Amino acid sequence: MSKKQIQLDIISDVMCPWCIVGYKQLLPALDQFKDEVDFVVNWQPFELNPNMPEKGQELREHLHEKYGSTDEESKQNRKRLEDIGKDLDFTFKFTDESKIVNSFSAHQLLTYAFEQGQKTNNKQLQTNVKLSLFKAHFSDARDVSDINVLIEVALENGLAKSEVSRILNNQTYAQNVRESQQKWMQNGINAVPAVVVNMKYLLSGAQPTQSYIDVINNVLKA
Repeated sequence: MSKKQIQLDIISDVMCPWCIVGYKQLLPALDQFKDEVDFVVNWQPFELNPNMPEKGQELREHLHEKYGSTDEESKQNRKRLEDIGKDLDFTFKFTDESKIVNSFSAHQLLTYAFEQGQKTNNKQLQTNVKLSLFKAHFSDARDVSDINVLIEVALENGLAKSEVSRILNNQTYAQNVRESQQKWMQNGINAVPAVVVNMKYLLSGAQPTQSYIDVINNVLKA
């Protein structure tokens, strides 16, 4: 029996810790249906902080400015995420020096990775790059706004250094990213993570695994 294909558009930002939490909670649902469903995962761009300067901003300062969080509240939130990460086999390493950086070039790399995955029939390529970016930012404290770091991430995933350097330095995919962001915002996506299933069902926020299972079952029954 042939598998049913289900498309998952995951709108997210590398700067968003709940985006990797949500994805980790999605994985058991995908695994449950792996024998009957061919899942096509497309990562879509969203910038939590589109006006973030190149040098970024200290995390505690940013959270205080954007959400009014006190230092103690920020510390508690970081500890909560670290504990959640441990349960999901993902390492969050927050320090007093942790920063939020500009993610626009990272989204361009992801757009390029998607195209290369399509050309080479490597459906996992874009996801692998996305997960490498999450790890680089949250686990390894690497500056994913730095083109040199993005090139390193690309190389780790088998992409060609010269081509990645060219497209990032020339901002080749800037317009693609802007247009995609605008499209999703026009479709009502104003926060991440958001998972759109077959362009029909929307799951907002880092949902528990059962929520994803329920939606996939609805698709299969339709």
